[in-house]
Amino acid sequence: MVYLDMEQTVLDVRKLLCPLPVIRVQQAIRTLTPNHSLLVLATDPGVLHDIPAWCRIHGHTVKNIQRLEKEIHLEIVISLS
Repeated sequence: MVYLDMEQTVLDVRKLLCPLPVIRVQQAIRTLTPNHSLLVLATDPGVLHDIPAWCRIHGHTVKNIQRLEKEIHLEIVISLS
């Protein structure tokens, strides 16, 4: 589920397993403009490796990663690519 805000879009991929979180990130980023922020809410620990790797390949920046008790939050800044 995607929630829009003026400065940040929140993408909820909790309870989805690899490769679905990365696929959903890719789909969400296609709809966003450069310098927009995407906050990804996830529960699959695989996103700690998979999403940063995908961002490096596609030129986006992972600004912040937070590991909470049962969730992982990743903040991605969209690039021009």
